Amino acid sequence: MKPEIKRAFDAVEAPERETLLAARDLIFDCAGDIAVEECLKWGQPSYVAPKGSTLRLGVTKAGQAAIYAHCQSSIVSDFAAQFGADFEIEGNRAVMLGDFTPEDQDKLRALIRHGLTYKVKS
Repeated sequence: MKPEIKRAFDAVEAPERETLLAARDLIFDCAGDIAVEECLKWGQPSYVAPKGSTLRLGVTKAGQAAIYAHCQSSIVSDFAAQFGADFEIEGNRAVMLGDFTPEDQDKLRALIRHGLTYKVKS
């Protein structure tokens, strides 16, 4: 992990930091052979794939760990259509990570895969 990324995670209070680090691991796990660049955008750890849309990890103003997608994409709305009853969704831009149970991880994989491959032609 690059030092600037580590500092961004270290700036988050526990337990949200642990949730965000678990989400980071899940992003890299979902990426498989997709080249994912980890960088900072708006001071938040961000994940960019060549044919994907940026996913960011951060904490909402209410103090909840969340995964963010570009608000003009359909990434969050597509996820909400499938799993909206199971997660708190903030508009078309964020999914709250909550307790991040193993069941949640399985559902979040769909969100992450969609984000990492968003620009792939069907």
